[in-house]
Amino acid sequence: MKLKVLIAEPSQVVTEGLQSMLNDCAKLEVVCTVDDIGMMEERIMVKHPDIVVINPCILPYTRQIPANLDLPEGCFAVGLVYQYFEPSFLRNFDAIIDIRDSKPDIISTLLNLEQIGEHKKGASDGASELTKRERDILVLVAKGLMSKEIAEQLNISIHTVISHRKNITKKTGIKSVAGLAVYAMLNNLMSEPKSDELQE
Repeated sequence: MKLKVLIAEPSQVVTEGLQSMLNDCAKLEVVCTVDDIGMMEERIMVKHPDIVVINPCILPYTRQIPANLDLPEGCFAVGLVYQYFEPSFLRNFDAIIDIRDSKPDIISTLLNLEQIGEHKKGASDGASELTKRERDILVLVAKGLMSKEIAEQLNISIHTVISHRKNITKKTGIKSVAGLAVYAMLNNLMSEPKSDELQE
């Protein structure tokens, strides 16, 4: 079954390019494109997309998303960015696509949302199953660090890191680094750990 995608983007060039990319993927289907927030909210109610890809520039900058958007249950809000936005604003999205990302990366980002969909509801409960050390390691994995680098930064053995990573995968059910990154974002774990916390 294909994931239904709605694109909310004011640029026709960007919209058509992204639509062409996504429609090449057998697991994704662009069901609608819009260029303003009013039409977006109306079409969401009609098309019931699984993913809404939104250029944040069409939203009032102070608006908190996705909470204030009328999204169906289980629908993900993905930011499509090609200008600077405050990180605190972008954290309200379930994932971010950069205009410079490659086609495989964009498709992977969207497909990974389905993989962790079960964690979106009650995400904080899922994160509470992880120990503090596991959460620290999850954040570093999500930031792209290798096990050896994590071991050095946390001053623990690489075998301990590997053991924690296995536990994280077992508890979350997520194997890919991209999936873990989105999981960490959904659970608000991506804030920088304090240096004294890392040494515990």
